[in-house]
Amino acid sequence: MRDSGAKRRAALLVAVALIAGAVAAPTASATADSHHGKDREARGVAIAAARAAKAGLDWRDCPADWNLAAPIQCGWVSVPMDYAKPYGKQIRLAVDRIGNTGTKSERQGALLYNPGGPGGSGLRFPARVTAKNPVWANTAKAYDFVGFDPRGVGKSAPISCVDPQEFVKAPKADPVPRSEADKRAQRKLAREYAEGCQERSGEMLPHMTTPNSARDLDVIRAALGEKKLNFLGVSYGTYLGAVYATLFPDHVRRMVVDSVVNPSREKIWYQANLDQDVAFEGRWKDWQDWVAKNDAAFHLGTTRGAVQAQWLKLRATAEKEPIGGVVGPAELIGFFQSAPYYDSAWVPVATVFSQYVAGDPQALVDAAAPDLSDTAGNAASENGNAVYTAVECTDAQWPTSWRTWDRDNTRLHRDHPFMTWANAWMNLPCATWPAKQQTPLNVKSGKGLPPVLIVQSERDAATPYAGAVELHQRLKGSRLVTEQNAGSHGVTGLVNSCVNNRVDTYLLTGALDRTDVTCAPHATPKP
Repeated sequence: MRDSGAKRRAALLVAVALIAGAVAAPTASATADSHHGKDREARGVAIAAARAAKAGLDWRDCPADWNLAAPIQCGWVSVPMDYAKPYGKQIRLAVDRIGNTGTKSERQGALLYNPGGPGGSGLRFPARVTAKNPVWANTAKAYDFVGFDPRGVGKSAPISCVDPQEFVKAPKADPVPRSEADKRAQRKLAREYAEGCQERSGEMLPHMTTPNSARDLDVIRAALGEKKLNFLGVSYGTYLGAVYATLFPDHVRRMVVDSVVNPSREKIWYQANLDQDVAFEGRWKDWQDWVAKNDAAFHLGTTRGAVQAQWLKLRATAEKEPIGGVVGPAELIGFFQSAPYYDSAWVPVATVFSQYVAGDPQALVDAAAPDLSDTAGNAASENGNAVYTAVECTDAQWPTSWRTWDRDNTRLHRDHPFMTWANAWMNLPCATWPAKQQTPLNVKSGKGLPPVLIVQSERDAATPYAGAVELHQRLKGSRLVTEQNAGSHGVTGLVNSCVNNRVDTYLLTGALDRTDVTCAPHATPKP
């Protein structure tokens, strides 16, 4: 999951960057083969890292069309497409940086960042410094801020599954099926999408895994000249960090993980998506309660039930005839899902909703419909979705029986209708995935792993709270900071001194509280 990319894709595919996957128990022979493969990959990443350390990074002004102005600099790191064949085909990963703002004596190295997804670009991370983001001012004194595009993303050997302009076309079918024919149509679309991934990006698909991205992270570390990694991961970036910590425990210096994907093998990835459907329903209700409390501003009803009735009315209208010819139920979900995702979307989404109910549909059309003239943005959205699908489908084994998907999502939809079917169709390409599906790594502490700081809001919809607890139990010596009675996704970027001060202290000194910490929530949005 990702904090930036989810919004970008939201109005385009009807679902968030959700997470999913069930794992079948491997046979003894499969386990032996897997161990042999991991040995080869461990040797491969050591070879690639040594090569990258020798080559270093040739930092230059960023290409003009990257929209990363000086003093941000850009460069490339070469990594093997297949770590089992380190001298085989190489791919280039785009990396950028801005130097620490403090003195030479204050500098503690590079801080690498992943925003989530899978499929999110981290290249905007150094802009937190040029934009003078006060939340990160203290950390920026000590660290170079380093962003990168993971393999398959953006500038880093990008993959694709369908023509971008076709990908964004609207209106799409209502994700809530009304008949078996609707389900068959969605199943056909999912199967064709998986086939498109194979046709357009088949060579990369077997290598689009979280462990490979973690190996890439270690090669980038080496290219930067860093003996150990300082890392900030948000959403899916927490799983990337957890896998890195498992594979390279003695390469970690400081690690902050924020809004945690449940790393349990039983959750990656199918079950995690089902858990997410439940959490989204809860946070959707939180937003409706807030809208009702602010009825003087939005005039959408004074109770949650009244706001929900307005939503159902809007949805029914769009199902009968797409608003503006382009905004149907799928596009509505794509837009409205940002409210349970991020508190920063509460006011904008409620405002657009209010304008529509007051008789002005144009703001809704502008917000929820695709912009076919934005070819670069559409290509980025399609690429983000392709990477999301490729990583999650290849990371883990998924149910191949439609009966399983139909049973689980029909049951969940009864009480959690907001996101369930939209999420199901987004992930269904994994049921017919053309590349070999892997067995997820058993995330755990290893020798040399320092304490990790875990930050999580209690009512997060995209990465439910249980995931943070699970990772905390798996990483010995870790500390969990909980933002109580809050649910925004991506806590470290919000203004909450209880959280911000602890992140700063840990990154600057390595010190953690002696026990886990509960923080009061950040400020509730005001209309």
